[in-house]
Amino acid sequence: MSIFKGGFKCFIITKKQIMFMTAIVLSAVMVTVGTKMVFASSNKKLPIYCVQTDKKRIAISFDAAWGNDDTHTLVEILKKYDVPATFFVVGAWVDKYPESVRELSNAGHQIQNHSNTHPYMTKLPKTKMIDEIKTCNEKIKSITGVEPTLLRPPYGDYDNLLIDAVSECKMNAIQWSVDSHDWMENATADSIYERVVSRTENGSIILMHNDAEHTPEALPRILETLKKDGYEFVFISDLIYKDNYEIDHTGKQCECE
Repeated sequence: MSIFKGGFKCFIITKKQIMFMTAIVLSAVMVTVGTKMVFASSNKKLPIYCVQTDKKRIAISFDAAWGNDDTHTLVEILKKYDVPATFFVVGAWVDKYPESVRELSNAGHQIQNHSNTHPYMTKLPKTKMIDEIKTCNEKIKSITGVEPTLLRPPYGDYDNLLIDAVSECKMNAIQWSVDSHDWMENATADSIYERVVSRTENGSIILMHNDAEHTPEALPRILETLKKDGYEFVFISDLIYKDNYEIDHTGKQCECE
């Protein structure tokens, strides 16, 4: 209802209308669980971005989806600094470069799942998600003899359905807390180094790529500095908690007391 008063148009909203609009707003942002009201965003399921720990333990990871020019060089660098790494590989990459998968495994690194064809997983039905995961697992296991336990979603793209699919495959979904940005066109060895060392802290998961132009140049300095700072490099599977944990709203995995 509206009226004109003093040349201005005023709107009068009844108490019933206010209550109705309030209910709409609350239903859009909140859900009721029992007698407790919580923000709907709290229902969003998250992968593990990092781990809460007092220990100076971190994990470095490399995604392998396209090229392969630098994989052997990375293996040599990691060997020189005695650093274990987690490689997330795409099934199609395994098909194309089985000798590199074998080299990574023989060098003692962990080979984990980055999907079979590198799709946007949230655009797939759950059955296709599971097929992407299981097909890649089978390809990796056929070469390494070890079935992956971790999935890194392509493009960092995930939703509740994907987290459920990963869980059904008895795996953990993994993101990262330190993005090296080695994949960016304007990246340099110095910018990669500065980003990583300035953002790393206890429980960090570092993201790099096996075929980024300046990663081989930046990696030795990163490993030297972080080791000098007292950090121990471990596999992601050894960094994360296997049970009795929760993941907070930032994606940090915390051990339950």
